[in-house]
Amino acid sequence: MPSTQVRPLLILLAGAVALAGCNRASDSAAPVTSATSAPAAASTATAPAPASTHAFVPEIVAGDFSEHVRVLASDAFEGRAPGSPGEQKTVDYLVGQFKSMGLQPGNNGEWTQVVPMTETTSSDKTTMQVVVKGKPHTLKFGDDMVIGTRSGQKHVSVHDSDVVFVGYGVDAPEQQWNDYAGLDVKGKTVVILVNDPGFHANDPSLFEGRRMTWYGRWVYKFEEAARKGAAAALIVHDDAGASYGWDVVRGSWSGAQFDLRASDDPAPRLPVQGWITGDQAKALFADAGLDFEKLRAAANKRGFKAVPLDAKASVTLDSTIVEKTSRNVVAKLPGTERPNEAVVYLAHWDHLGKHPDETGDNIYNGAIDNATGVAGILEIAGEFAKAPPKRTVMFLAVTLEESGLLGSKYYVAHPAVPLKDTVAAINIDAMSTFGPSKDIVVTGLGNSELDDVLKTIADKQGRTLHAEATPESGFYFRSDHFNFAKAGVPALYAEGGEDLVEGGSAAGRKAAEDYTTARYHKPADEFDANWNLQGTMQDLDTLYQVGRVLADGTTWPNWRAGNPFRAARDASREGAKTP
Repeated sequence: MPSTQVRPLLILLAGAVALAGCNRASDSAAPVTSATSAPAAASTATAPAPASTHAFVPEIVAGDFSEHVRVLASDAFEGRAPGSPGEQKTVDYLVGQFKSMGLQPGNNGEWTQVVPMTETTSSDKTTMQVVVKGKPHTLKFGDDMVIGTRSGQKHVSVHDSDVVFVGYGVDAPEQQWNDYAGLDVKGKTVVILVNDPGFHANDPSLFEGRRMTWYGRWVYKFEEAARKGAAAALIVHDDAGASYGWDVVRGSWSGAQFDLRASDDPAPRLPVQGWITGDQAKALFADAGLDFEKLRAAANKRGFKAVPLDAKASVTLDSTIVEKTSRNVVAKLPGTERPNEAVVYLAHWDHLGKHPDETGDNIYNGAIDNATGVAGILEIAGEFAKAPPKRTVMFLAVTLEESGLLGSKYYVAHPAVPLKDTVAAINIDAMSTFGPSKDIVVTGLGNSELDDVLKTIADKQGRTLHAEATPESGFYFRSDHFNFAKAGVPALYAEGGEDLVEGGSAAGRKAAEDYTTARYHKPADEFDANWNLQGTMQDLDTLYQVGRVLADGTTWPNWRAGNPFRAARDASREGAKTP
């Protein structure tokens, strides 16, 4: 366990996967054969939860916060993998805490919401064969590529599939951009660049320049390739474009991968999808007589035309498919005057589980990511319980964030409070633990009127708001608030900044780099009793005040004019006003 290192939220965000698919889960997860039953109870062979004699108080205090994180990130919870004994312990702990505060079950009289899921584990011995101009290449899983399937099929085979480079794999009419123009990719393997055209070109006239848009996310790229009928899609990794190294890709896409059932998620799915290293892509292109870097530059220009490689790709994926369930935990404080209107606080409780195949410390405890966020909503819930709000306040601890924001996606499709009556969502995903800051980072600053509420509170604290330091990383699309945003609900994702009271921005950046390289999505993300929680408490108080203003008010914040989510909000609120 690390000793005195502190790990900030911003750090976490600097590597935050939005892989949104940091899907690597516990190999010891207990199968659940029924898609409607709860995960199996913890085995008696697992370590008991750490005993706690801590006396919790209603107020937001460092001691309570620290104890929540200590328990949730303990080895006994085995990295909190969905479907594992660690899930059972996590759910039991959260429900127990909410009950002790006097909250009520938030999901139609139930404390939990069952999330049906499919667990797919493909063999890490899988290889992909690519024949370029008659020259065979064997790509090894982990070293050269990582691939899997979301099809739900135990056996998937792609044979002699034509390989086509489709630039960024974007079809965006409003951007006057279509990398698939005039191209039929049915049954083919498409090779795609990560991020947006504006990022690598450093051109503010393309999309949003270096700020990633939805089109830069790997989720979009795979879905678009599926809509076009491709048999397989490979994203070419580069550290800058992805905002994380190949080790994060390899670790996150190995082992069990979770998805919602196809019946619960209508998004199109590819038979085979994954990533390829930049070095392997360059080698394949070179053997095809193509210059990869020149093609990357060409792909950054409007009117780019897809380029076929003289190559055929083949792969056979044999996977174990298990239908399981996981659970969102849902608690509420009913409003005293407008109980049908709700403010939602959310944080994801899941992490990457236990990996018995790894030597040494193989428990991915997820202390910062995201035991801190869960501890945060527990603390805020206690503070609200002291004086019940006029509107209902919901506290949502969601599952399967690391698998693609699936728990929140399921909740938004099956909300306990209709989305038209949901005032706002406030997301906490990894909190700063390295002292107070002079600033607050708002991921996606400028998108919604929630910024105005936050600014009023921050001004009184003498703190300034600013956007995330690396908008090219696409953090806005990489945490659970995004599912609420897509559905039109204004969503705030704000946390402590990097301009520290002690040490300034240099100290904040150094801490961020330390976390990203040494702890993010690694077993080293463990609880540290020496964290500086002074800033954490200030951040929690700030987010509590935002929710209190909304919960005791009558306003309905909206997205700024021109925001792509505003139309959904306007439509839902107009329906809410109609008798």
